[in-house]
Amino acid sequence: MASIPLFISTPHPCNYLSGEQAQSAFVSPAFNVTTAIYSQLIAHGFRRSGDEVYRPQCSACQQCVPVRIPAHDFKSNRKQKRCWQANAETTAVMKPAVFETAHYEMYMRYQKHRHADSSMANSSVDDYINFLSSSWCETRFIEFSIAGELAGIAVVDFLGNALSAVYTFFDPKFSSFSLGVYAVLWQIEHAKSLDLDFVYLGFWIKHCQKMSYKTQYQPLQGLVNQHWQVLSTAK
Repeated sequence: MASIPLFISTPHPCNYLSGEQAQSAFVSPAFNVTTAIYSQLIAHGFRRSGDEVYRPQCSACQQCVPVRIPAHDFKSNRKQKRCWQANAETTAVMKPAVFETAHYEMYMRYQKHRHADSSMANSSVDDYINFLSSSWCETRFIEFSIAGELAGIAVVDFLGNALSAVYTFFDPKFSSFSLGVYAVLWQIEHAKSLDLDFVYLGFWIKHCQKMSYKTQYQPLQGLVNQHWQVLSTAK
């Protein structure tokens, strides 16, 4: 991969581990990132948020582990099989990653229900779309509907040999359908249908409860010392 200019953020309180300081390495905004380039960057532990591409660069902590599911090797557990069956009538429609009022309103209901103490609960229209979409990435909004009603959205990046799960949100009234789990299962199945190798899930942090769900998808590979390997801690 060609040399890519990076800059390092100043230290700030970690959002995931109390008492820790965090830093990130960002791809320079002047660099022309494309889906093809990002497909390589994500395999080296990078992640996007809007148009920004970054990876953790903390001097005193290595707890953020990039993780991915090898789609063709995935084996669902009992809970995941029940979730899949519960959503047998759930329909999925793939749409462009552009602003729609119904999506934004559901996003805000989700944030106020699940993350009421977070700044995301006060997201403006610009905050919302700038976080989830990208001007350079091949991103899609997957609409999940139940009984003809919009129930959830999975934001998915389509990469060279993988899908990347960017974010999932849903209407709280459909919480019993476990749409967060279903969205990952749907992406695994869709990756297999496209003969793609992986579904990227972002970062896993062993001692962070909100990240622990990722170990439920097996086998789970982690980028450790710049080598992808099955995480023994996920077994």
